[in-house]
Amino acid sequence: QVQLVESGGGLVQAGGSLRLSCAASGRTFSSYAMGWFRQAPGKEREFVAAISWSGGSTYYADSVKGRFTISRDNAKNTVYLQMNSLKPEDTAVYYCAASPHGGSYLTYEYDYWGQGTQVTVSS
Repeated sequence: QVQLVESGGGLVQAGGSLRLSCAASGRTFSSYAMGWFRQAPGKEREFVAAISWSGGSTYYADSVKGRFTISRDNAKNTVYLQMNSLKPEDTAVYYCAASPHGGSYLTYEYDYWGQGTQVTVSS
């Protein structure tokens, strides 16, 4: 069982930066791949980024590649999402999730989800 709590969301102007954190409980955090997803009003939840259990492999959606960076610290049971050059279209609730299957863009491969943190980018 893994419990996930996101933090770091907020309101930022276009071009600004935010760093999201996701703190996990449980001793098995390092055995899970972790992902970030987002959901804007009226839209389906979409993949943003994922990282393997070791941190050695990372994956990004094309829409955020080059602007967002996912990382993890297994000693702190935490995964991060550094978001730079933010755009109004990045506005969404951001969720972190844990998968036993390795880094994936598929929501159904994630077993545990956080409650989400709101990111709002003003133009």
